[in-house]
Amino acid sequence: MPDILPASPTDFACRPNCGACCIAPSITSPIPGMPDGKPAGVPCIQLDPDMRCRLFGHPERPAFCGGLQPSHEMCGDTSTQAMKWLTRLEAITRPA
Repeated sequence: MPDILPASPTDFACRPNCGACCIAPSITSPIPGMPDGKPAGVPCIQLDPDMRCRLFGHPERPAFCGGLQPSHEMCGDTSTQAMKWLTRLEAITRPA
């Protein structure tokens, strides 16, 4: 995901080389290169080697992705914490 500069000192910015939000959650809407979306735990095909979204800022980016906003609660202090939090969220919100 691209580096996002916080708008103010209290805002939270994406962590460089993380990509947790592009790996952990399932995405049910089409993604360029993944017409059926992606399952949880599978890296999005649009995640580049630097763990940045190739679709960031483009209209083809799924609404789900744009709805994820970095926060300390979601991202924690490390990429590992972000993966754990998002994986748990995916599990507790999965339809029965």
